[in-house]
Amino acid sequence: MTIAAGPADHVPELLDGIGVSLAYFGVGALVLALGFVMLDLLTPGSLRHHVFVDHRPNAAALFAASAISLAIIVVTVMTNASDSLVLGLIDVAVYGLLGVLFQAVTLVILEILVPGRFRDLVSAPRFSTATFAVAATLLAVAAVNAAAIA
Repeated sequence: MTIAAGPADHVPELLDGIGVSLAYFGVGALVLALGFVMLDLLTPGSLRHHVFVDHRPNAAALFAASAISLAIIVVTVMTNASDSLVLGLIDVAVYGLLGVLFQAVTLVILEILVPGRFRDLVSAPRFSTATFAVAATLLAVAAVNAAAIA
């Protein structure tokens, strides 16, 4: 006869899971923050100000596409990471930083290839179709990157 474990027996496992979740959250949040910094460096003016103070739609769309793109990469790495916590966190950090780098390279290439200066659209008061195209490109690059990881 087996006696069912009670809730108290589950507490250590639950606490361990919470610690792992916090560690992965921390590394994932760091990747997202670095992505924001990279995007801010590649766009004129303060991205934070454009998005949260001036409510510029192009800046918000680029920021959202960047964040979603990096989240796709981070989640893919987390679901395919090593069973070792330390190695899993290293996987997320390395592939997350690669995602930030790939975004930066993509934005620089687009700036070179796209007619005009799409960077200047970041501070424009009206939404531009060019911003939609750049946002879609960032999402496509993330999807390709995530598929390469999986």
